[in-house]
Amino acid sequence: MTERKSVLLRLDPAVHDALARWAGDELRSTNAQIEFLLRRALADAGRLPGRARPMRPRGRPPAASRPGTSPPPGENQPG
Repeated sequence: MTERKSVLLRLDPAVHDALARWAGDELRSTNAQIEFLLRRALADAGRLPGRARPMRPRGRPPAASRPGTSPPPGENQPG
């Protein structure tokens, strides 16, 4: 996997709070919400590069795919 770029972003506190609430409503981190909005704006403007990797799905990955976790009871059991 390629390394992701880090950027410093200065926001008005009210804008950040609104983004954080919106992100929470959509089960995303604030960072993921900003990336989602930037990608959508780039796509709408016809400027999203074709080589851009897709975003990960919203929310946490299933427990079975997270390192150090086991699936919830009843999953992956024969029967």
